[in-house]
Amino acid sequence: MMRALWTAGSGMTAQQLNVDVISNNLSNVNTTSYKKERLEFKDMLYDTLNRAYLLDGEGNPVNLQVGHGTAPVATQKNFQIGNLEKTDNPLDFAIDGDGFFTVLGPRGNIVYTRDGSFKISVSDNGNMLTTSDGYPVLDESGVEIILDFDVSKLNVSPEGEMSYTDENGVVMPLGQRLGIVKFPNRHGLESVGSNFYSSNSASGEAVPDDETGVRSNVMQYYLESSNVQVVEEMVKLIVAQRAYEINSKAIQSADEMLGIANNLKR
Repeated sequence: MMRALWTAGSGMTAQQLNVDVISNNLSNVNTTSYKKERLEFKDMLYDTLNRAYLLDGEGNPVNLQVGHGTAPVATQKNFQIGNLEKTDNPLDFAIDGDGFFTVLGPRGNIVYTRDGSFKISVSDNGNMLTTSDGYPVLDESGVEIILDFDVSKLNVSPEGEMSYTDENGVVMPLGQRLGIVKFPNRHGLESVGSNFYSSNSASGEAVPDDETGVRSNVMQYYLESSNVQVVEEMVKLIVAQRAYEINSKAIQSADEMLGIANNLKR
């Protein structure tokens, strides 16, 4: 029964973390390009009370084992593309594919995002294309993008090539292309907040999009919405709540059984 207390306790702890993950999904239902997460579990160490064996046709064909509960092992992001919403803003971009925009982060490090709600920030070099937090968006060469013209005339091709239309109606190439990259294992990317991801040894190094064989298309005047489905998350929340409740009932039952055993002499 002591084992039951610890086993059910591990279930309550795991389901509490599961509710935290689900709550984070629901809170980001309107966050641009947010990718929903799923908590994954593993079973814990087993006590083997009787091991399976067969000798001369006799023995135990199956094991007698008792587990010690569950433990969270990973949060898995679902990178399914969210709905593309038209905004009519020339500085809004969505990626139709597996790519990420390249951004110069707050500590001078390179971070990645799928949130293409870009802005113009005035700098010493001119009007710079930045994220909503003011971090520079980089081109394919890792250079900041300067837009010293009327941004309403900005044109970006599906390949990320940037140009603008001058007052004479002539299309002038900017000579820069949005820095779109992919990763060997995007599920290994680390979420660092503000819709940013950072690469690590698990995700692998960033690979330019045009070197991967399947190109991601840049869609100007669109934003990618969150891929969170509210009804799906509410169902998961109810299941997690019931699992938490059942584990608490198991603790209560084990405690009552221990109380009965302690009172046998009375």
